Amino acid sequence: PSSLINKKFPNFEANSLFNAEKFILSQELGNNITLINFFATWCKPCRDEHLYIKKFSEQDKITVIGINYKDDPKKTIKWLNDLGNPYSNVLLDKTGKIAIDWGVYGIPETFIITPEGFIKYRQAGPITKKIYKKINLLINSIK
Repeated sequence: PSSLINKKFPNFEANSLFNAEKFILSQELGNNITLINFFATWCKPCRDEHLYIKKFSEQDKITVIGINYKDDPKKTIKWLNDLGNPYSNVLLDKTGKIAIDWGVYGIPETFIITPEGFIKYRQAGPITKKIYKKINLLINSIK
């Protein structure tokens, strides 16, 4: 469980992996549900759950944002090129500060945010088939 459930998300500013632009989460939320996924190339469970992150990115009205946790940007770009990039944006958390603000204690971790900016769900650990179905039910109830 997370103390952030049903609370506004912790806003942050970060550099994007693919361009020099600053990303501020509060300015990016629109009418979509947002899925925030903390991941790293050195994390085997992150690789295991990647196909489910891709499935979420194929759905309407869901924005998938990756937060690359304490990782090498060059390795991350190669990893995403090899496995496919499901993220609308990939943000760098080189020091782990964003993860700390979100209460992340291990990766992967995934959060579901309503269009109004409230955290509705936190998944600590990889998304499996069973958890994918559970999150989909939640997403459909929000839509």
